[in-house]
Amino acid sequence: MKSLRGQKILLTGPAGQIAYPLARALAADNDVWGIARFSQPGSRDRVESLGVTTRVVDLIDPDLSELPTDFDYVLHLAASIVDGFDADTAIRINAEGTGQLMSTFRSARAFLVMSSCAVYGSPKDGETAVPEGFDYGGSPQPYSSSYSVSKFAEESVARFAAREFNLPTTIARMNVAYGDNGGLPAMLLDAILAGQTIPLRPQRASICSPIHEDDIIAQTPALLAAASVPATITNWGGDEAVDLRELIRLLGESVGREVRTEESEMGIHHYHLDPTRRRQLAGRCQVSWKEGVRRMVDARRKQAESEH
Repeated sequence: MKSLRGQKILLTGPAGQIAYPLARALAADNDVWGIARFSQPGSRDRVESLGVTTRVVDLIDPDLSELPTDFDYVLHLAASIVDGFDADTAIRINAEGTGQLMSTFRSARAFLVMSSCAVYGSPKDGETAVPEGFDYGGSPQPYSSSYSVSKFAEESVARFAAREFNLPTTIARMNVAYGDNGGLPAMLLDAILAGQTIPLRPQRASICSPIHEDDIIAQTPALLAAASVPATITNWGGDEAVDLRELIRLLGESVGREVRTEESEMGIHHYHLDPTRRRQLAGRCQVSWKEGVRRMVDARRKQAESEH
C-alpha cells in the first residue's frame, strides 16, 4: 500500500472476507475507520486489533452521526446477501445505503464502490470474456435471488451520486475474490472435505476469473486514483480464466479427497471477466490462481492443526 500513506480512510464491512485483509494492510500506514453491524461474536474485536477505529452501523437504516466527515478515501465493500427474493430489503441496504454513504462523505477525494459481475446478463456460453460494456440483466444466484437486482440498483445510485456530489468514484465489479481469509475456493474446499456433491450448471462451461487478496490489496490504490466523474467502471477479477471443474480437481488433489459433482440448476452462475480495463488502470495480477489456491490450502491446513 505504498501509495496510500498517512490518509484517513473509511472502510465498510471490515470484518468481511475481502475487506479484512485490506483493512489489515491499510491500517499499517493510515488512519482507518471501519463500520459494520459486527453481528458475529468477536468480529469487532478482531478488526480493532488491527488498529482500526470501529463504529456499529447498519446500512438498512444508517446512523452516521458518530463518524467524522473528513475522510480522504471511502472504500465501500459491505454488501448484504439477502436470502430468497427479498428485493426491497436488498435494495434498501445495498443501493440506498450506498447513496447515504456517498451523500454523507461527499468531500472525499475518491469513493470506491465494490459491485459484482452479477449485474451482467448471462452470455450464451460460459467461455465468453465479458467486457464492461456487455449487456446488463443480472443473473439470479441460488444463494440469493435478489442479489444481482440490488447490485444493479447500487450501481445506478452510485453513478447518480458521483455526478450529483461531484464525487470521484470507481465502481469495481468483483468476480471471485479469495485468499487465506476465505472465498469461493475455500467454500468449495470445505464441501470437498465434508464429502458433499458440488452442483455445476448444466450444459454450460463454468469459468470464473479468481483474484487473490494480495492482488486486491495491491490494486486498490490505482483504482482509487482512477476515480472520476462520471464514475469509472471496471471489472475486478484475475487475469486467468479458470474452469470451475479444474479448480475443484486441484482442490481435491491438494487434500487427497475424491471430488463429486453433478449438473444442477442450483449451480452458482460464473462469469469469465475481460481484464483489459482493469489491467490498464491497475496493472497485471502477481498471484497465479494455482499458487494462490495452494497457499490458501496450506493456510487452512495450518489453522486446523493449531486448533487441534
